[in-house]
Amino acid sequence: MWTVSENKNWDFLQQRFNWVARMDDVPQDVIYHAEGDVAIHTQMVLAALLAEPAFQQLDVQAQEILWAAALLHDVEKYSTTVMEADGRITSNGHARKGADTSRRLLYRDMPAPFAIREQIVGLVRYHGLPLWVFEKPDPAKALIMAAAEVNTQWLALLARADVKGRICNDMDDLLFKVDCFEAFCQEQGCWGVPRAFSSDDARMYYLQHQDAYLDYVPFDKSAAEVILMSGLPGAGKNTFISKHYPDMPVICLDDIRNQYGISPTDKAGNGRVIQEAKEQARVFLRKQRPFVWNATNTTRQMRAQLIELFTTYKVSVRIVYIEVPYAKLLLQNGSREAAIPLNALEKLIDKLEVPGPNEAHVVQYQVL
Repeated sequence: MWTVSENKNWDFLQQRFNWVARMDDVPQDVIYHAEGDVAIHTQMVLAALLAEPAFQQLDVQAQEILWAAALLHDVEKYSTTVMEADGRITSNGHARKGADTSRRLLYRDMPAPFAIREQIVGLVRYHGLPLWVFEKPDPAKALIMAAAEVNTQWLALLARADVKGRICNDMDDLLFKVDCFEAFCQEQGCWGVPRAFSSDDARMYYLQHQDAYLDYVPFDKSAAEVILMSGLPGAGKNTFISKHYPDMPVICLDDIRNQYGISPTDKAGNGRVIQEAKEQARVFLRKQRPFVWNATNTTRQMRAQLIELFTTYKVSVRIVYIEVPYAKLLLQNGSREAAIPLNALEKLIDKLEVPGPNEAHVVQYQVL
């Protein structure tokens, strides 16, 4: 069974992990957190979580996942907290940044199995959603996208502990919001499970089109499938392609760079490489011919731009994400002919965004 730490004493955690120690003296807005700093709040959240009857009914591994998420949920308040001109204290963006930090810690520093790590990352990323989902421009879509990445029953449990683990005047209102979130999840078919769609095409249409009906089934069917590779350098993308798609055309950004003698650090040159790759892709897309796009594609923005291009031509997209443990990644990258410098690899790890299940028609995780 995986755990962050067998010893859950707060003093031990502060001595063991610098990211716990730096929670001390991080201020919070007294209106929402009269209990004090982030360290005090986090300890109260952990205690509230352990006291929840629903938490006590979970299996031991699920409890460890939720406990880790509670420990990490405000891990980046130290870097995002700002004293506003009116004296209020804000920490905008701490959940998103905290999710990135959680992934980095659980990949590189205290390795967790992929599924466990990504569930913790999702819980940290969306821990405020139960309180604010109805303030989103499209609450149903926001919920459905989150439910694809995180267990909403666990998310509600974390949110309830987050509320009880503070001192504030509106606790009853906040707990009512969590109750409404639970009811909304059940209404939308997202309570502890991803929302079901009639097909991958229907799911992608709903997510890509504003004001689309949840149960709309698009008439057009995808005529071909494009494989979009994703993974850090040295993870084994080329090996996977050779094994599983030996006869499929491959558009490889590294090959195009080599053809034109362009360095990976040449920003202007890389723009030319990407445009050349897109022109090659359009040739296949016009013919509705399957192909593989082989590049790192480690951020959601990179992938979204390509998926938008591909789906314009009515093809389906399969993301294949490749991952190996950190130690093996360093070894495999070092043995490559085109190995990238360690500092550059570390920067890519810091910015890594694992593809979410709703980014493409199919998202395949090849974790070794």
